[in-house]
Amino acid sequence: MPTPTPSHSPLLLEPLLLEIGVEELPASFVDAALAALPELITSRLREARLAHGTVRALATPRRLAVLVDAVATVQTDVDENVVGPPETAAFKDGQPTKAAEAFATKLGVAVASLVVEDRPAEGRQKAGRYVIGRRAFKGGPARAILGDVLTAVVTGIPFKKSMRWGSGTVAFGRPVQWLVGLLGKDVLPFSFAGIESGRSSRGHRFLAPDVFELGVASDYVEALRDRHVIVDRAEREALMMKRVSEAATAAGGTFDAARILVDENTSLVEEPHVVTGSFEPEYLAIPAAVIRAVARGHQRYFCVEKGDGSLLPHYITVVNTALDVPTITRGNDRVMRARLSDAKFFFEEDKKAKLEDRVEKLQGIVFHNKLGTVRDKVRRLERLARTVATELELAGSVRGQVERAAHLSKFDLVALMVGEFPELQGEMGRVYAKHAGEADVVADAIRDHYKPAFATDGVAESDVAACVALADRLDTLAGCFGVGLEPSGTADPYALRRACIAVLRTLLEKGATDPRYAKLDLLELLDEARDGYTIPLEKDAPKTLDALAVFATERLRGLIAAATSNAVADAVVIDGAPTAPNALVRHPVYALARARALQTVVTEAQPWLGQARTVAKRLSGISKQSSPVLHPASHFEKPDDAGIVKVIEDTDRLTRELHDETAVRGALAAAGELAQRIDAIFVNTLVNDPADAKTPARLELLSFGASCMLRLADFSRLA
Repeated sequence: MPTPTPSHSPLLLEPLLLEIGVEELPASFVDAALAALPELITSRLREARLAHGTVRALATPRRLAVLVDAVATVQTDVDENVVGPPETAAFKDGQPTKAAEAFATKLGVAVASLVVEDRPAEGRQKAGRYVIGRRAFKGGPARAILGDVLTAVVTGIPFKKSMRWGSGTVAFGRPVQWLVGLLGKDVLPFSFAGIESGRSSRGHRFLAPDVFELGVASDYVEALRDRHVIVDRAEREALMMKRVSEAATAAGGTFDAARILVDENTSLVEEPHVVTGSFEPEYLAIPAAVIRAVARGHQRYFCVEKGDGSLLPHYITVVNTALDVPTITRGNDRVMRARLSDAKFFFEEDKKAKLEDRVEKLQGIVFHNKLGTVRDKVRRLERLARTVATELELAGSVRGQVERAAHLSKFDLVALMVGEFPELQGEMGRVYAKHAGEADVVADAIRDHYKPAFATDGVAESDVAACVALADRLDTLAGCFGVGLEPSGTADPYALRRACIAVLRTLLEKGATDPRYAKLDLLELLDEARDGYTIPLEKDAPKTLDALAVFATERLRGLIAAATSNAVADAVVIDGAPTAPNALVRHPVYALARARALQTVVTEAQPWLGQARTVAKRLSGISKQSSPVLHPASHFEKPDDAGIVKVIEDTDRLTRELHDETAVRGALAAAGELAQRIDAIFVNTLVNDPADAKTPARLELLSFGASCMLRLADFSRLA
């Protein structure tokens, strides 16, 4: 539908405020509402044809709000031509059909006013003759419809879980206590959950609990600030971190800057106050990672650190009010001390256990009921990690360290500490392995084989850790796909997408500087991983590998697009040829090298790209009807065919070894000339001559040339 023509009369603009007062929301609910509110109010105002200015989403645990700095007090006028049904559906034998009558009724016009026009193709609409109707009316006052707009915004806020209260007829993240709706200084009447809107708001629950009246919408942020509520999240975070930093400096260090602490504490308070607590220095004998886990996990405390990352016996907590600091400190210290005491007990008990005993206890943990126990997985990891090490041509002593690291990679899963703090798996394995006298590289690999654990995490640095990291993910992928557990839609309960990306990132990032990793064949390693399962798998090896190849190719395409562009990723990751995905994903480093070199060509807009696109389309048509075969020149009789053979042989030679950017750049440098020579073939030679007995062979030869060009890219996909 065309955009309505705006009225040319000047519009009055007023600030708009919506505030929803609630019982305390969880931090994640606050953050989700903040993310959703701008689009909710913007889309509703657009549907209501109300022009507006900047939208600010504001929130604390006790309130969700949106403030629009300028909203038109009158709707935009409408004067537009609306495209209706096709002429063939609207009129029959010159008389209007029910479709035409329904369209006229919808617009509020007479059927006789409808006209028929030729329309070009637009979106999903095909070119043709369509019925056109003119709709025109004046916009109404904003106050008459803004109540419905605000009601729609309130009901549209998403929550992971909602509550019902009172009569139970409505649901919201937490029970709603009050509603404010203002356009300028005027109240916008609407209701939700049995509560009528007004201008009455509330300040901080403890520091300014009285109800107060808002005079005008634009005063909202300042009025709440005066009542100890920092409703702007960014302002609240800045104030909180300033106070945390000052407290850490006063305690003699810096603060733990984990993002989870910043985000959650910001969304847990209306005005941030900080209190510094402490614990006995003897607890510093516990690994720093454990103390951080204690502080972060339940209390969301900021640890205080020295410059070298070691800890001081202090922590900082963010509270909503600091009216009685000594009492708050005593309570927090008591909780922190109890948690650290438990952690110290776990730590001392875990150190008494023998590593081999822990490994054998893994027999009691089920990896998956179709794939055996974690102990079974460890046996497979030892074998597969050794294979990866052999493929990397690592020295015998290093291969021994790889096997030892794989053997111990999961033993800490049965440790008391990891049972209490699952996020410390790997980290505690490293600590306990070093305590037991294992080599540093083995202990580090126990921790680092989980890398990369998240999008911004680095890959495992040492060869020992990288071998175990690859083996761990490859085993999981092969086993899960082998029993039909591949992800579907957005569901991925076994985190297989993340596992696949971790494998690809390890190969790409380490292969960028180490040719040994670039030469690893991903599909061969997946096949080796599947062979490691001694229990029968539901899918046979070919089906499993085909599914894994497609799955890995999809993930690789995303990584390539992030490093280059979507267009280049589409050109390099070719879905058309049956063997293309498998060949591509075998050596991800080579695929990325092609993409980066091609991105340079695209960025420079080299003139031969247009000709290459044309040639690619012509060759694509031939390759669909003929199998690729490189026939020798002796197979043909005409001089032109000998020239075709020479061009295709040159194309084959230049695109055969594309293992690094230098080789790809060389092939791309020659691609312009190749495209010109192949284009000349189509211009000067009747390649599909039905009277020539050699035509089938010539088409097979050109189909082979198409497959050679696809080694570089599908140029037809480059705009």
